Amino acid sequence: MAAVNAQITQRMASKHAPRIPEVTAHLVDAGGKRLRPMLTLAAARLCGYDGPYHVHLAATVEFIHTATLLHDDVVDESERRRGRPTANLLWDNKSSVLVGDYLFSRSFQLMVETGSLRVLDILANASATIAEGEVLQLTAASDLATTEDVYLQVVRGKTAALFSAATEVGGVIAGASDDVTKALYDYGDALGISFQIVDDLLDYGGAAASLGKNTGDDFRERKLTLPVIKAIAKADETERAFWVRTIEKGDQRDGDLDHAMSLMAKHDTLESTRQDALAWAAKARTALSSLPESDLRNLLMELSDYVVSRVV
Repeated sequence: MAAVNAQITQRMASKHAPRIPEVTAHLVDAGGKRLRPMLTLAAARLCGYDGPYHVHLAATVEFIHTATLLHDDVVDESERRRGRPTANLLWDNKSSVLVGDYLFSRSFQLMVETGSLRVLDILANASATIAEGEVLQLTAASDLATTEDVYLQVVRGKTAALFSAATEVGGVIAGASDDVTKALYDYGDALGISFQIVDDLLDYGGAAASLGKNTGDDFRERKLTLPVIKAIAKADETERAFWVRTIEKGDQRDGDLDHAMSLMAKHDTLESTRQDALAWAAKARTALSSLPESDLRNLLMELSDYVVSRVV
């Protein structure tokens, strides 16, 4: 990870545009979990890789992730990220979008250096899938007809696609068999889904300090995440009218967040969402069970426990 951080620092430099490293460093230095690059390193080492390019790929994954965060904060008009003011708040939307574009370009330069077309294919597909998931979320965001299946499709796109690509390219760069790379892909996919469900759940039940954002942001931004989708599915006529007003029409008033929370409590949707997160974490562990036991395999299994530990 120290080598990955050094690679990130080196590659986010810009001779002609000092704002690029300024904006990037603001987000990178905020101390994110670095889960995605760690997944790439662990998957490659798990498969016996001893070359240099897993570090390149881990930095690539982090650059793609950072670029999407910069763009997301503009789209969502967010004011906090990882407990700090967002880049678009400190600088402006134009800087966030353009620096995000720069990081995407840097990520493709790093991919190419590995000399693997298959790696390039996996990460390019993941980048397209992430963008597709974000657009799907945009169109489904305030539509009360959004189902759990559509939610899952959004999550698979905007979050799980990069998790699964991160683990899969680790196996590919190590020359692992198709069965092993498929197991790593399935692990990353399930882990990413579990991670996002937990994130959405914590928005209605986590301390703002630990989340790095304000509790209830998803409600204020009219995002249909899993706890709300489940509550709408069980709503009576009066409750549905509340969701139409607050989410579909965006007419939110004092006390609406508290009322939304009471409806989710009434229908036990937070607990149901928690169970879904635990089930996906279990699927992640199952995906790895076919691989030979090792310290790294055990570490990845423990990581699935860590992802859900905040809601256990």
